Amino acid sequence: MLILRKYIKTLLYLYVFTCSLLAIAGSYEDFFQAIHRDDADTIAALLQRGFDPNTPDPQGRHGLVIALNEPSLRVIELFLATPAAKVDLRSAQDETPLMLAALHGQLDIAKKLMARDADVNKPGWTPLHYAAMNKHRDVIALLLEHHAYIDAESPNGTTPLMMAAQYGNALTVKMLLEAGADATVRNQQHLSALDFARKGERADSEALIETALRASTPRGKW
Repeated sequence: MLILRKYIKTLLYLYVFTCSLLAIAGSYEDFFQAIHRDDADTIAALLQRGFDPNTPDPQGRHGLVIALNEPSLRVIELFLATPAAKVDLRSAQDETPLMLAALHGQLDIAKKLMARDADVNKPGWTPLHYAAMNKHRDVIALLLEHHAYIDAESPNGTTPLMMAAQYGNALTVKMLLEAGADATVRNQQHLSALDFARKGERADSEALIETALRASTPRGKW
């Protein structure tokens, strides 16, 4: 009789454990599906049940990063209002939520991330690189106001000015130059911002950079 009771007790434990695993697996799938659907209500319910908002998907992407890439605006707002949601978790590509907000020109979201103390500067590619590449001058201004390093270098030494020179526009280049970007810097391929402008066939940006280079060249003395 004692053995039978122990056996039944063991079966009950196994049943409860199996149900718990199934519930966790179901929550995991529901969480990421809800992000893609911009279903903030489902996310809120899962968080109330104790689901970790920082859980990565099989590709190592965290919820806030996925929501920014969609973009799932209601879910983004929910994550930003959730104290447990970390705002500086990086993706497998070393991208932070602030970098993605800068990439997409999401000024209000960038402000809210920075209000949560998201890092403006980091080694490698930075939010300023991404904003400069996509001509988001309002985001550039915000980043510079919060002490973004204007000559930040990517892993191969590319600066935000170089990205703006090839992929942005003349207004972005002008803004960075006037803010103090160094046009003389060269990356590991020995390419300068002027080379990037020529590569991108950006004649207006090329002219601005040439003017900046002439102004930075010391004049000779008799």
